[in-house]
Amino acid sequence: MIHTVETPTLRIAYREMGPGSAPAAILLHGFPYDVHSFDEVAPMLAAAGLRVLVPWLRGYGPTRFLRADTPRSGQQAALAHDLVAFMDAL
Repeated sequence: MIHTVETPTLRIAYREMGPGSAPAAILLHGFPYDVHSFDEVAPMLAAAGLRVLVPWLRGYGPTRFLRADTPRSGQQAALAHDLVAFMDAL
């Protein structure tokens, strides 16, 4: 199932598996991949009892910028900022 959370910069879409109260594992894809990179491993982690969260990073899939004037950067610092904002929004 696809869920979304809003951060100050993005509406981040993500897939979630496993018990909601379990310890979380966040899986991040890289270029040029997307959340489907984890189609085989995410169910195994969920079956092991983890809450697995797999967000589409900025510029991918249904994740969207909230403002048209936000710089489109794929720099590691921007992605790290997005990850912290994603965790805070959860």
